[in-house]
Amino acid sequence: MRIPIAGPAAAVGGGALAAAVYVAAYEHWRWRCLGWGATPTDVHLPGDDLLPEPDMLSTRAVTIAAPVSDVWPWLAQMGPGRGGAYTYDWIENLFGLGMHSTDEILPQFQNVAVGDHIRLGRSGPVLRLVLVEPHRTLVWRSDDGTWVWAFQLEAEGTRTRLISRNRISVPGASWARRMLDRYLMEPGSLVMERKMLNGIKDRAERLTRGAHAPTSTRHPEPSAAGASG
Repeated sequence: MRIPIAGPAAAVGGGALAAAVYVAAYEHWRWRCLGWGATPTDVHLPGDDLLPEPDMLSTRAVTIAAPVSDVWPWLAQMGPGRGGAYTYDWIENLFGLGMHSTDEILPQFQNVAVGDHIRLGRSGPVLRLVLVEPHRTLVWRSDDGTWVWAFQLEAEGTRTRLISRNRISVPGASWARRMLDRYLMEPGSLVMERKMLNGIKDRAERLTRGAHAPTSTRHPEPSAAGASG
């Protein structure tokens, strides 16, 4: 007796089962994805009122062993054609964003002000600074009003807590688009933003370590004449 070989229907069924397992797992894990590093105290941030009912809200944070003064410069210079985004440049540039993350503080991009703007790619959104409180707060908003991205620095003694909040609205999106955003874009944003936050953390901590590194003192070697004397 010939046993029939599973065909396309079985493959489709297996794919549907895998998708269902992934969706169930992500729903259980979603709050960790959207709140990586955040705490219950990170409730209200500047810029929240600019998009009060977003379709997607994430609050992610990292604690940095550096003072605010060593963290702020990296935030101030972020953006394409500037300091980059401190994340996976090769992924950013697959989408034509032109990101090249620097390991240096760029003085020409430090004096940020309300109204400054960056464009994410040739046809991407324009983000404009709508709130600047030096060494504390940066809030970007897209010109179409559907994206608000806020950064907040909180001093904790000699450390700094860096909080990043994204509020995104997708008006008129189809069901398929919303599912794509929820189950693909949200996890992807964690990968990129965690790398960004840790990239800022690493750079700021290196800056702090360099500022406090002891100056080495080298004693001159005895001359040949002195040694033989």
